[in-house]
Amino acid sequence: MKLNTITNRYIIKEMLAPFSINLLVFTFLFLMTEMIEITDWIVNYNLNLLAVLQIIVFTLPWFLMFIIPMSVMMAVLLTFLRMSNDNEIIALKSCGLSVYRLLPPVLTFALFGCLLTALITLYGVPQSKTALDEMAMQLASSHADIGLKERTFNDAFQDVMLYVSRIDTQNKKLIDVFIEDKRQPDIVSTVVAPEGRLFSEPGKFIFHLLLSNGTIHQTNLKDRSATSIQFDTYKLSLDFKDEMDKFEDREKHREAMSIGELRHYMEDRANKEGKDQDYYKVKIVLHRRFSIPIACLAMGLIAFPLGIQSKNAKRSFGLVLCLFFFLLYYLLLTIGYGFGEDGIYPPEIGMWVPNFVMGSIGLFMLVQTGRERSLMIGFLIRRVRPFLARIIPSKRSS
Repeated sequence: MKLNTITNRYIIKEMLAPFSINLLVFTFLFLMTEMIEITDWIVNYNLNLLAVLQIIVFTLPWFLMFIIPMSVMMAVLLTFLRMSNDNEIIALKSCGLSVYRLLPPVLTFALFGCLLTALITLYGVPQSKTALDEMAMQLASSHADIGLKERTFNDAFQDVMLYVSRIDTQNKKLIDVFIEDKRQPDIVSTVVAPEGRLFSEPGKFIFHLLLSNGTIHQTNLKDRSATSIQFDTYKLSLDFKDEMDKFEDREKHREAMSIGELRHYMEDRANKEGKDQDYYKVKIVLHRRFSIPIACLAMGLIAFPLGIQSKNAKRSFGLVLCLFFFLLYYLLLTIGYGFGEDGIYPPEIGMWVPNFVMGSIGLFMLVQTGRERSLMIGFLIRRVRPFLARIIPSKRSS
């Protein structure tokens, strides 16, 4: 018993270092996908460092929801790969410890990852989504050009449709501007200008669009008349306060809802509108918040026998197999989301089937390892290497 306790502590301690490293590396890689947009905000819109750090912090929970299960899987795999290569597994077996006696520290560590992921999905993601939406609205109220998109009809302002062909962020210009203004009763004003500038009044949620060398086409629907006016300079004031009021009174996004709010929304939606697509989307979010944390157990269960039996294989190949299983899980989860939101089959099936599949594979591999049977990793290596050898040269030659 004493040997088993010491071994359990040793294995858990060995898994902490690779888990921390993988967590940092994967978080950095995920953040790199956002760095281009964040850099654009800093350079072109003069966002301060505090605002950028807040955006990063509010974005992290969504990434960590998937990063933690992946890091748990990698930590278990790398730990037992090292122990197998150093013959520590053979030494422990010679002391009377079977493969199943080595499983408790793995399950304990996976359970730690499960609880950490559950904390992220149940509290981190909803809170960060709410904070990120509020911050985005505040930034849009002071930097309206952040919310504008090129070649897109922007309808953030009530009764005003704004289209911009190109945004010159360096010179703070809007190129080829088209505006449809319906704020006056029975009058539709269409403004076309080759360029313009957007200014804001801080704290008042009012923006002024200064256009140059354009044309105003006005159509009076009541009098059935039309006029056209050429201008050198035209100032158009846009009020963002109504949008702020709508934002405060809006219905919460499903990702920002708590578990109780999700259940209440589902009951209310089913009674009023029936089980439509919004109902199924909310149900998917509800089940996903519990299914993804459980994935830590399934991933750890796969990585454990894979690490023990990969002694004769290169470490890189074990990592590739590990990534393959995680991508398979994510693919099954994506398929479940796609079919579940359309109501083709119950959303709970789509969210829990990936865990069932990964858990079944992990149990099969564990039983095979416990019976000292090969997982045919060497056979996979011999099969994959010729296939890769045919693909890689063809890519290089092309």
